[in-house]
Amino acid sequence: MPESRFASFGRFRRSHEFWLLIVILVLCASLGAANGQFLTMQNLFDLLTSYAFVGILALGLLVVLIAGGIDISFTATASVAQYVTLTVANAYGANWICVFAIAIGIGGALGALNAIFIQKLRIPSIIVSVATLNIFYGLLIFFTGGKYIYSLPDWFATGIFWFEFDWGKDTSYGVNLQILALGFSFLFTWLLLNRSNIGRQIYAMGGNTDAAQRLGFHVFGLNMLVYCYMGVMAGIASLVQAQLAQSVAPTVLVGKEELDVVAAVVLGGASLMGGVGTVLGTFLGLALLAILQNGIILLGVSSYWSPFFVGLVILISVSATAWSQRERRTRSARP
Repeated sequence: MPESRFASFGRFRRSHEFWLLIVILVLCASLGAANGQFLTMQNLFDLLTSYAFVGILALGLLVVLIAGGIDISFTATASVAQYVTLTVANAYGANWICVFAIAIGIGGALGALNAIFIQKLRIPSIIVSVATLNIFYGLLIFFTGGKYIYSLPDWFATGIFWFEFDWGKDTSYGVNLQILALGFSFLFTWLLLNRSNIGRQIYAMGGNTDAAQRLGFHVFGLNMLVYCYMGVMAGIASLVQAQLAQSVAPTVLVGKEELDVVAAVVLGGASLMGGVGTVLGTFLGLALLAILQNGIILLGVSSYWSPFFVGLVILISVSATAWSQRERRTRSARP
């Protein structure tokens, strides 16, 4: 047993996640020393709450990337699910179960459309998702006129706040809707990818689609599952974002969150070629993204530098991963 644990740690020490964790710890220590507000309970809870939307979408994108596809229409899907769900809730009344069921249903249906175009018409997934991003968003703006929804049901605006506890004078914390949804999404995605036969098939299909077909995998069904899963995550994330913002703005999400979502997944080590990626890596990628952007604010650096640093970190991370994979292939090819 000790040898097994040592071997497991040895494998982890050679992984992308280990070095990502080291970078995060060093960055946290540096920011904590530079600004005393960084490691406060308030800042940590605020980071979890504000990045829940990005994190949930990143989990959906992770599954799609592992399967060998790509989907960037998730912000349009979230916008449609958000607007339709809360319009229905305002008009006819609803509860938490109803709004999540509607948002998940809409997200899953739009994800299924992506899967059908990609698989049945053999169109590259990047082209389909760019097209549906604009189609979904264009139809939403046409039918809504871009009008915001400021009046939300009282129970929805109040949100969820569990396990409340006091921390210092006049300060309390607890598990809110954003943290609860983010934690559940991470847990369910981990179970799907690591504790189910479907998860193993998704990895295999992303590694080699032709081989997966020859082995008898239902490639169309698996692709339908992963794109619907992306849509489901978009539906959940849409309600999380609406409750946090206390409004529904159809023009806010599209064009503003895609970079952060892709960054979180790529920083976590997921490959755009398919077959590679972990939930732990995505969590660490999200953490690095959140810490980096939060640190820029706390250090008083202009927010205009944020996209530059995010893009730089992505480039460095992808380059390091590619170099590591090339080195492994070189070593394995040696006699």
